[in-house]
Amino acid sequence: MTGYLGNEEATRETIDDDGFLHTGDIAVVDSEPFVYIVDRLKELIKYKGYQVPPAELEAVLLAHPVIADAAVIGVADEAGEAGEKVPKAFVVRLPGSELTEDAVMHFVAEQVAPHKKVRRVQFIDVIPKSTAGKILRKDLRASHSG
Repeated sequence: MTGYLGNEEATRETIDDDGFLHTGDIAVVDSEPFVYIVDRLKELIKYKGYQVPPAELEAVLLAHPVIADAAVIGVADEAGEAGEKVPKAFVVRLPGSELTEDAVMHFVAEQVAPHKKVRRVQFIDVIPKSTAGKILRKDLRASHSG
């Protein structure tokens, strides 16, 4: 890509001086080498100077035996000690489950670095997703209630 037609500012913001296109995607390369897109830069949660990828926390949550689905967003830190945001999990429990917020936070805390811990949990009926299956984080932010 040589740039955006008629939009030099957008071109400068997307293509750096060395010609690299910055998409905002975060990728990992395995030993094959296959490239996997694992998150978006704009979706990273900044917590006390650390970057916390929501997709990593979602993968941990989905490993729980009674969590049917989950999504994570950054929400304002009401205590004001964490910086910009704290990770909040939206969790869909399997029918009949009595999983608690504390149990969810404890489950994640046992598997991640301290700065990546989920600080808040809200149980919901369904995670909003696009027709392609992408989590609609903007919908979660709009409906975020405490």
